[in-house]
Amino acid sequence: MAKGTPATVALEKAGIAFKLHEYDYDPNAERIGMQAAEALGVSPQRLLKTLMAKAGGQPVCVVIASDREVSLKKLAAAAGTKDAAMLAAAEAERITGYHVGGISPLGQKKRVKVFIDAAAMAHPTIVFNGGRRGLQIEIAPAELLKLLGASAVDL
Repeated sequence: MAKGTPATVALEKAGIAFKLHEYDYDPNAERIGMQAAEALGVSPQRLLKTLMAKAGGQPVCVVIASDREVSLKKLAAAAGTKDAAMLAAAEAERITGYHVGGISPLGQKKRVKVFIDAAAMAHPTIVFNGGRRGLQIEIAPAELLKLLGASAVDL
């Protein structure tokens, strides 16, 4: 296993038990989250992708099943704003300190509000990006919600 990432360091610091999963990242995959789910043999409903967006002009982080699309209308409503839009890759990388394909909701350079799709809370464990391309973290969804101070909402 490679050295830690800001995401794994955050979990260790919080004393949260987690499992790491590594896979061969395909930079040419059409849908990175779906490629990770397939490579790891995890259902796309349990393997969550991390997306960066803006709601009311403020950056936010969205964690949603890899086989789903975010409703920007629902995201704006959850954030209490009139509008929401996805961030450009370069801006997402600047805010998080991670490379696209390796963005984790944990250990981001700039702390932002996090929204986790409520459907994820139904699983005993979820898998999400560990802060490096080809690295995924598995923990209970309630642990992630608590650690991030996130909101579980219908996205």
